[in-house]
Amino acid sequence: MNLLRRRKKQSMNVRDSGMIRSDGHLAFVRGFICAVSPMRDTGPDCCDGKVEAAHVRIGTDGGTSLKPSDCWAIPLCASHHAEQHRIGERSFETKYKISMKAIAEKLWRVSSHRLKYERTHPETTP
Repeated sequence: MNLLRRRKKQSMNVRDSGMIRSDGHLAFVRGFICAVSPMRDTGPDCCDGKVEAAHVRIGTDGGTSLKPSDCWAIPLCASHHAEQHRIGERSFETKYKISMKAIAEKLWRVSSHRLKYERTHPETTP
């Protein structure tokens, strides 16, 4: 039986090599309460579902169909993470009066995984 050859995946001129990937940092981010909780009167009980590491796209190295580096992750419960995707980042930030990028920057700055990453990848430090 003569099968057709698979074609090679075409490059879209996207460099993924410069992206920061750190499972440890994502686990660190998931260890916090939802970033929306402190901004609401009801406290952490207002959230539904487990905390997820939500990536911030606006103003970062992410884009359409390109997940940003893991240094741009913030903790959001499952319901707020879904809402953030549903209404968009700008509307989400306005609604909850938060800066997702500032939260991600602060978490990356205090993460021990940043130091590990910077030692092994000095050329990709944001």
